[in-house]
Amino acid sequence: MRRFLLLAVLVLGACATQPGPNTPKTVGQVDLGRYAGLWHEAARLPTSFQDSSRVRCEAVTAQYTLRPDGAVDVLNRCRNAAAGGVERSATAIAHSASPGNDRLRVSFFWPFFGDYWIIGLDADYRWAVVGAPGRDYLWVLSRDPVMADADYAAAVAIARQEGFPVEKLQRTVQP
Repeated sequence: MRRFLLLAVLVLGACATQPGPNTPKTVGQVDLGRYAGLWHEAARLPTSFQDSSRVRCEAVTAQYTLRPDGAVDVLNRCRNAAAGGVERSATAIAHSASPGNDRLRVSFFWPFFGDYWIIGLDADYRWAVVGAPGRDYLWVLSRDPVMADADYAAAVAIARQEGFPVEKLQRTVQP
């Protein structure tokens, strides 16, 4: 049984998503030093780990810290409105999966990884659009708790252009 599980993990790892003709286009180049810091979630596609009968994440933030080895420490936080506002947090590590650092692989627990593709990024790193190649995950992030309407519209336009179901986006409640 252990051999089977090990083989399954190795096969799944080999199936990591590679860019193809039908995958979203990423920004090409990201300076992870500038990207590091605190981001506020402005909107997201609903996910089971943020939106369920027991979880309704509000006041969502992501803190990215660049490590000396080039990896990025991730700390995600939210207030669970479905449980009286109790804080939830999760830590992860991200590694670049592209020469331009615009495609990351994030692991909240080994050996499982998720794709974190930066498909939109403001020139001054004030906002970002992050998705997955299957278009089932999408986050609009802002350096400020409340994102300016024009910036939000620009971010959503990028996601729409890349084929994400933006009509399903839900704005994140921020304090």
